[in-house]
Amino acid sequence: MAKRSFGGQSAADLDFKAIVYTKKDGRATVTFNRPQVLNAVNHQVLTELNIALKDASWDDSVAVLVLTGAGERAFCTGADLDEQKQFLQRPRDYWKWMGDFIEAHERLRNLGKPAIARLNGIVVGGGNEFNMSCDLAVAADEIYIRHVGTSHGSVPLAGATQFLPIIVGERRAREILFLNEEIPAAKAAEWGLVNWVVPRAELDAKVDEIVDKLKAKFPEKTRYTKQQLNFWRDLSWHSTIGHGRDWLAVHNTSPETWEGVRAFDEKRKPDYEGIRRRWAEDGAPEWLDGEMPEIED
Repeated sequence: MAKRSFGGQSAADLDFKAIVYTKKDGRATVTFNRPQVLNAVNHQVLTELNIALKDASWDDSVAVLVLTGAGERAFCTGADLDEQKQFLQRPRDYWKWMGDFIEAHERLRNLGKPAIARLNGIVVGGGNEFNMSCDLAVAADEIYIRHVGTSHGSVPLAGATQFLPIIVGERRAREILFLNEEIPAAKAAEWGLVNWVVPRAELDAKVDEIVDKLKAKFPEKTRYTKQQLNFWRDLSWHSTIGHGRDWLAVHNTSPETWEGVRAFDEKRKPDYEGIRRRWAEDGAPEWLDGEMPEIED
């Protein structure tokens, strides 16, 4: 028999460094593997993730995908700000980076099979966008979910602004994205951000239980059910994500973005009042000190 052109390949043959990818007994597992930086996402993660998601989608032996993080501290904390610093002076490169981030979400949401977020640790910013791009979520009981865009100088428009109003409702979405407060696991379940909350010691058993239930379903019917359920999110996503990609790229040069990244780099609180005061005084240009600051790569 001729070799199939549209199948998966051995996970062991994929030499990943920033993620761990395994396949066994109908389950593909992708693990963000940067625990030293709380599983923050850099471009290498995105590159490897897109390859793994394509493989899981094409491998007919895979019924379910599980997405999780290495260690116990973090599932994923969004974009790696050390890498993001370079984009402050090269917004055209951020536009390219964002293209791969978008691709990862589209591959995850259009996988053709269910995806489970195994929330082993804190879920921050873009990490929750990955959580929401999965179909189901199981959380350890001590984790929390948090968005930080308005605090750190960004806008969470790669899933959060589109999906949160659909999942938790309009008012709660505004509360989450304006206030940037921690949402404990129990409240996340109450609001619909996760399906199940269990003690950490029971996390794997609960994921196994859900995987086994999903495997006992027809694959084509499951695939199309997922596609139909994507309708409202697709409508919001495709209406906004291209514009959002360009907006974020251009605004990498803005004083607010620079101040947010500098504050993170210097381990201090951003000078929100200084930004607002500069506006009120009609300062031009809008930089806090009247000129563009320097940031070390």
